[in-house]
Amino acid sequence: MRGSFDKASVRDAPVKGRRVLVRVDFNVPLKDEGGERVVADDTRIRAALPTIELLRERGAALVLMSHLGRPKGERDPALSMAPVAKRLGELLGTEVKLAPGVIEGDVDLTCGALGPGDVLLLENIRFEPGETKNDPKLAENLAQLASIYVNDAFGAAHRAHASTVGVADYLPAYAGLLLEREVTELTKVVEDPQRPLVVVLGGAKVSDKVGVIDRFLEVADQILIGGAMCFGFFKAQGIPVGDSLAEGEDKAKEALEQAEGSDCELQLPVDLVLGREFSADTERKESDGVEVPDGWMGLDIGPRSAQNYAKAIADAGTVLWNGPMGAFEMEPFAGGTKAVAEAVAGAPGTTVVGGGDSVAALNQFGLEDRVDWVSTGGGASLELLEGKKLPGVDALLDAEEGDKANA
Repeated sequence: MRGSFDKASVRDAPVKGRRVLVRVDFNVPLKDEGGERVVADDTRIRAALPTIELLRERGAALVLMSHLGRPKGERDPALSMAPVAKRLGELLGTEVKLAPGVIEGDVDLTCGALGPGDVLLLENIRFEPGETKNDPKLAENLAQLASIYVNDAFGAAHRAHASTVGVADYLPAYAGLLLEREVTELTKVVEDPQRPLVVVLGGAKVSDKVGVIDRFLEVADQILIGGAMCFGFFKAQGIPVGDSLAEGEDKAKEALEQAEGSDCELQLPVDLVLGREFSADTERKESDGVEVPDGWMGLDIGPRSAQNYAKAIADAGTVLWNGPMGAFEMEPFAGGTKAVAEAVAGAPGTTVVGGGDSVAALNQFGLEDRVDWVSTGGGASLELLEGKKLPGVDALLDAEEGDKANA
């Protein structure tokens, strides 16, 4: 069921006996373990498994490509895809070959030797300087490795790069299962939510979320603000913020003015947890209000705010959460984020969580399995929620074109 998704889906692609070039998002954290680089968190790899397994079951040979970190167009051994290929092979229970490069060397020969169900992972696509420039020559060379293209990298869909957009000029382009579900779930929050729609926004900067705030002031019933971004709002109201991280005062002022003429209620914290400095072992105190004295900084929403937010979440038909309520990675300042995470996990309505820090918080508190949809895309999910078109989605065949291509 496509719902609001109007692009051609991999489930309809004619892949049997063909090589399929799949853009995945394997931009995962690595760590050193016993003198070896290994994957520290395989969430994004697991998210791509349904598409990979569907293609293998249908007799396709797979050529996967992804970026890892920011190597800036040069080979960097520390950012090789080798640990990713190893972990993917463990998850699939089959060997995943690592290509010697992206397009150079014997990559085409390696691709040519693939049989149905075989999986090859290209080296880090950003080793190629043309990737981030959407170089047509690189896109054309990549396209020569296969006869069908599938984009399942929602986390990179807001980037107009050679591997996300350029390749679609040369091959019939389909959406992977993850990308399809991401767009469907996030679009539903904006266009067809169960009411009331409660949006919880946190993180450091108002400027990062101002587009989302503007959009949801038009469609949400409540917006709950936490994290350091609340201090931009307090500053805009002339409330002292002490040494707190505070930016985006002008944008916050515009949002407050827009909220006054809106049916959406914009809620700010009513109490805070303060610290002398950004450190787990700093002096800590709870403030009954939101004025922050000099020499102190706000590092979490307070217990009354957490209680208010938890109640709003419990009464919601749909909850969207993006961004932590405070410095949750430090135990003394994790209370607000934990309260919101637990409320979202226990909410009877539809729950959608996006943004790396919110997902990290869910994982930290062991609640990731109690949310209806956890988005793998940070910037991509924000841009989609703002109402922007994502280049990586836009480049795909429309559903009707896919039907014609398969006829």
